[in-house]
Amino acid sequence: MKLKNALSAQEKQLFKEAIGKVKPMEQDKIRPSIKQAKQKIRLEKDKSAKQAAQFHFSDEFEPDLNSQGPMKYVRHDVDTFEAKNLRRGQYPPDLILDLHGLDQHQAKQEIAALLYACQKEHAQCVCIVHGIGSRILKTKVPHWLVQHPDVMAFHQAPLEWGGNGALLVLIELKDKFYRD
Repeated sequence: MKLKNALSAQEKQLFKEAIGKVKPMEQDKIRPSIKQAKQKIRLEKDKSAKQAAQFHFSDEFEPDLNSQGPMKYVRHDVDTFEAKNLRRGQYPPDLILDLHGLDQHQAKQEIAALLYACQKEHAQCVCIVHGIGSRILKTKVPHWLVQHPDVMAFHQAPLEWGGNGALLVLIELKDKFYRD
């Protein structure tokens, strides 16, 4: 009984004649190493990303914000209607940051990391829950946000997102693929 895939002796001989002399290959047992240049570039990218995420806010900067009524701010080159849209809840937050239990230094780092993450995640609106408590973060968070160039506007959040203890922040996306 002959198998379909089995070759006859004549077919094997014809194949050897058609191919000619063949030298068998030796197995390459050397493993390729990761080049140091690629590792260096990767480390530099990680380092620059960390630096971008650590925006330095000044504690001494005191912006002239509205002390009467809800906390709000609109950058000079942005339409004031954006603050009204934030107040009405027209922009649902894409990311929420809760600062409860953090001190000022930790809160600054978290806000800087959040603003950096907004660019990566294409988050146009975020909610920062600072709470009321002893009013330290409630007064400092708006002062820090005004200093960041990506913050277009912010307004005290509607009750569904935290009311007096939170801010809705509108972020300017630098990437051309932003959501409307």
